[in-house]
Parts: sequence; structure tokens; C-alpha cells
Amino acid sequence: MSAFTKKELKKWHEKYIIQRDFKGGDLVLLFNSRLKLFPGKLRSRLFGPFQVLKVYLFGTIEIFSEKTRPFKVNGQRLKVYKVREDIEMGAALALVDPT
Repeated sequence: MSAFTKKELKKWHEKYIIQRDFKGGDLVLLFNSRLKLFPGKLRSRLFGPFQVLKVYLFGTIEIFSEKTRPFKVNGQRLKVYKVREDIEMGAALALVDPT
């Protein structure tokens, strides 16, 4: 390590780690980086929603869904699932001519 000392390298590395705070009961989406069965740009790799069961030290999170039993994942593989309740099914949007 010629250009960086250990402290500088640690600081540089940690600025790219996203801090995510989850609580029990939160809804999350799981990023599956191993899915290579259907290659393509438009395939989503986010699965879920899952519910957070327990948060452990050092970023380990236990999640479950109705279809799966509880399992532990790295918190960096999760993303908050936000439910939009303000949109009604079959809602119409009126477009106005700008002229």
C-alpha cells in the first residue's frame, strides 16, 4: 500500500457503504445477485416484499414472507419497500390540452 495508509483506505471504502436502518415489521425487497437464468436488461432482480423479523449486529437481518420460512441475509442486499396507498385502482387522470 504505497499511496494509502490503512486509515485512509478504510475511510475511502466506508464512504461507499450505504447505511440502512431497518426495524422489526418493516417491508423490504431482496436483491438476488445470483439469478442468471433469464439474462436480459429489463428483468428485475428485486424479490419480495419480505417482512423484517429481527435485526442483528453488524448488518445481519432475519426476514420472512408468507411463502418462505425465516432466513438471514446481509442488510446491504435489502431495499425499503414503500407502499403507495394514495393511488386507487382504476383512477382516471384528466389530460388538458396545453394550448
